[in-house]
Amino acid sequence: MPRRRPRSRALAAIAVLGALVVAFVAACSSGGSTPAPSVTKLTVGLGYIPSVQFAAFYRADQAGYYAAEGVQVTFQNEIDANLVPKVGQGQVDLGLADGTSVIPAVSQGIPIRYLATIYGRFPSIVFAKANSGIASAADLKGKKIGIPAKSGSSWIMLQALLGSAKLSTSDVAIVEYPDFGQGAAVAAGAVDAATGFNNNEPIQLQLAGTKTTVLTVDEISPLPGPGLIASTSTIGSKKAAIAGFVRATLKAMNEIAATPSVGVDAAIKAVPDLGKSRPAQEAILAATIAAWRAPGEAAGSSLSGAVDTAVWQNSIDFLTTLKLVAKPVTTSDVIDASFTGGSGS
Repeated sequence: MPRRRPRSRALAAIAVLGALVVAFVAACSSGGSTPAPSVTKLTVGLGYIPSVQFAAFYRADQAGYYAAEGVQVTFQNEIDANLVPKVGQGQVDLGLADGTSVIPAVSQGIPIRYLATIYGRFPSIVFAKANSGIASAADLKGKKIGIPAKSGSSWIMLQALLGSAKLSTSDVAIVEYPDFGQGAAVAAGAVDAATGFNNNEPIQLQLAGTKTTVLTVDEISPLPGPGLIASTSTIGSKKAAIAGFVRATLKAMNEIAATPSVGVDAAIKAVPDLGKSRPAQEAILAATIAAWRAPGEAAGSSLSGAVDTAVWQNSIDFLTTLKLVAKPVTTSDVIDASFTGGSGS
């Protein structure tokens, strides 16, 4: 008659076998895999009002491009005058700001850097009705010009434009519209011309049936367009996340440049009210895509976000002549080109 194995020994054997099975399964399931990537939260400041102009950011978020880079994004809207100091103080991680706001800020000791070009073409312009008789900067003499404030990129651009015709702001009548209502003022005839953006007010007026004339500063003194900025401390602490954000944004920009409807859809999803005027959003986005490319850049070329240091140096020199640079700065003081693989020529 066979001897019976003691019950305690049988239970011990079963326990050991179970432990071995668990260990084997765990080893198989984890073998060759990497831990789930950590998620970094980034607050990103865009322009004053949510708009189809920011379609690339909306698309990158909705399509999971930021998430794929381990980034969780929260958008907020600010004007440059508020956004730049907040980025410098670390209250906002990244911002979309004009180059002409960055240079004076850095010269005043605000620790920010320009990381990637979003607008290759400076979008600030002066616009007027086509029948206003304003066809050049010289025609602005004695005219009423609407502007949001005597600061920021519009103010700098206006001074450059007037200076090209040997005029100054004292040769025109400045009317301020802090609520950004200068486009409506032009339409109503309250002012003769106004500052604005090439992908906004002139488009809106033309869609309403009012033909416009647009004066740009590109041929006079090329200025750096809006791009991504961050503080030096945020760059130091969140560099990998910022690099991922830049890659994801550029991916969305190139996708939208190839298929604009993708961008319009993303903007309407982010801001449903935009769906009430889809043709207008399509026109604004088309102008925005054109502004993403620098003058002379081929329409089909890939958007890289590269920073053109020559344009920046010219801008530093120009802003210095306007006495807007408190202390001397160099391009390396204002640009960190490591996020786009170097700078343009």
